[in-house]
Amino acid sequence: MSSKYAFATALKEVRFLFCQGETGAATRTFLTRAYPTMKKNNPHTPILMREAAGTIPRVYARYEFGKEKSQSLEGLSDKQIEDTVATLVKSDV
Repeated sequence: MSSKYAFATALKEVRFLFCQGETGAATRTFLTRAYPTMKKNNPHTPILMREAAGTIPRVYARYEFGKEKSQSLEGLSDKQIEDTVATLVKSDV
């Protein structure tokens, strides 16, 4: 799993937004499991988590020169979220 979270050198920040209720449950489960590994492999890259009522689960990746990509995590399982995040963090834009 650790090689999945070796972030691209152009990646400057990862942000997770999700709801405090049921719609954010899969995202919360993923972060509980995967955050320690992501942070261990990328200690200098900020990984932000924001919980707010009524927020649709989403992940944002900010790269060099202010470029940003985002993906919806709504309705995805833990494994699908893992695949989506792994694809985003390895992208060089």
